[in-house]
Amino acid sequence: MRHAIRCALALVFTAMSVSSGAQAPPSDAGVRLHALFDREWEWELSESPLTASALGDLRWNDKWDDLSMSALERRQRHREAVLAEIKTIDRTQISPDDRTNLDIFRYQYEMTVEGFTHRYYLIRTDTYAGVQNSEQVADTLRFKTQKDYDDWLVRLDAFPTYVDQNIALMRAGMRDNVLLPKVIVRRVLDQLGKLAAQPPQDSGFYKPFVHLPDDITESERARLRKTALERVQQRVQPAFATLRTFLEREYLPACYDRVGWSQTSSGEAGYAYFARLFTTTDLTPPQIHELGLKEVARIRAEMERVKAATNFQGSLQEFFAYLRSDPRFFYATPDALLEGYRALAKRIDPELIKVIGTLPRLPYGVRPIADAVAPNTTAAYANQGAPDGSRPAYFFVNLYRPEMRPKWEMLALTLHEAIPGHCLQMSRAFELGDLPAFRRYGGFTAYVEGWALYSESLGEDMGLYDDDQYARFGRLTYEMWRAVRLVVDTGMHVMHWDRDRAIKYFMDNAAKTELDVTNEIDRYISWPGQALAYKVGELRIKALREKARKRLGDRFDIRAFNDRVLETGPVPLQVLEAEIETWIAAGGPALAKGTRAR
Repeated sequence: MRHAIRCALALVFTAMSVSSGAQAPPSDAGVRLHALFDREWEWELSESPLTASALGDLRWNDKWDDLSMSALERRQRHREAVLAEIKTIDRTQISPDDRTNLDIFRYQYEMTVEGFTHRYYLIRTDTYAGVQNSEQVADTLRFKTQKDYDDWLVRLDAFPTYVDQNIALMRAGMRDNVLLPKVIVRRVLDQLGKLAAQPPQDSGFYKPFVHLPDDITESERARLRKTALERVQQRVQPAFATLRTFLEREYLPACYDRVGWSQTSSGEAGYAYFARLFTTTDLTPPQIHELGLKEVARIRAEMERVKAATNFQGSLQEFFAYLRSDPRFFYATPDALLEGYRALAKRIDPELIKVIGTLPRLPYGVRPIADAVAPNTTAAYANQGAPDGSRPAYFFVNLYRPEMRPKWEMLALTLHEAIPGHCLQMSRAFELGDLPAFRRYGGFTAYVEGWALYSESLGEDMGLYDDDQYARFGRLTYEMWRAVRLVVDTGMHVMHWDRDRAIKYFMDNAAKTELDVTNEIDRYISWPGQALAYKVGELRIKALREKARKRLGDRFDIRAFNDRVLETGPVPLQVLEAEIETWIAAGGPALAKGTRAR
């Protein structure tokens, strides 16, 4: 999953809500607690217009986030004050549910405040996300009224200031030794060159104006389109040119020749923090590295068994080469690849009732990733819908060089990003009105990505892999991909692996194509620790499922288990474990709400 723009790590809150949902308990302490939840929700939204817009809150739709250093420092002081306020709430005077809510809330603020000291907010761009991908903000917005379009025009007009703020933070990174490696910046320069030079009408910033609502008059349509083209040409593209000049002349020469967060002033302590942040555990980088090595060995053994089922006679490496190169495994055109993904999504839809008891109301769609960024980004990602139902969730797929995007990986990828993975999980969380807002819209990566990786294996429970051993091998390739992450991420950031060694290790253990592998490794270089969350989260969910199956026996129902996981909303893994333990102790109650159609 990805957001349109990855916010600074100082914001652990990746999303907040449009209303708090839960009723405040009658005690004075409970009233204070829920007032704090509501007040901080409002403050977080006001401080991040991009987050508010993505959630369908239109109040700040004409603004970018304020990324000035003074604003970042002010937010840090505010969060420190909130932590002090939390200590004044008497835990003995609130309900057990609110104690859990308070613990999660405090954990978020503590991790955010600690994260600020490691200054990841000084990293403003990379091949996967960053300021150069700002056009993707449009994919998170509702465009229905004339005001929606005018708000976007105001944002386009303010874009140079937003870019200047990003540049100022990168200059601070140069001063404070929090930088990217040169190899990443060179790839971003390629992206910026295309963005600055493309025809304005082809820009993603202009895309909302291609199809305007019928209720906007013809004269207003002409005005909107004319102004949008001018803003893209005179404000957006020159800002990208300025950014490119800065990166090329100032930033790139200062950047690291090698890869790894250990080179920064934050160092190995910073990476250990990122590991805790993204996994929501106390696992150390060496422990995570060892876990990865064990998982790689286990999955390789499973790959050998599936390879044998295909009657392929060569070695595993030869099988990898066959899967990467035989034309039968690839679509010939981008359009055919897109239709292939859409067909897979429709194939999965009716099988969901085998593994999910309660389906969300919000639909999802399948769209291509923008051409300008597709060559350097991942194979796919998901964008959440709007909680008010005004915008569906979207599964974005990469159509660049279809001859490098094998059919055998598409089922696992669709299960992960679309359904029952990210699109379903996020939409389901929106509907948990009995939970406080920050739990419904939280962003705990180990939970969110752990669920999505677990969802790939649910294809087995739905029978989707039964008639296709190559797709099953694709699932193992994707599981291996996440196991390899544990090894290469820790390897590069604290064990001094170079980029080539990480790429080779990945290629030696997974059938993914070199293009995807290189893009993935560059993502891990730029985003230390995030890649650890997937496998750690998936393994915890699978362990909890096995515990429930053994203890509940005939009462175990996979749909009820999966529903219980989804009904927690995004939480730290230790909270999920406690919730499932309570569910098991209660006898694993049957599906409470039944199966609801989309």
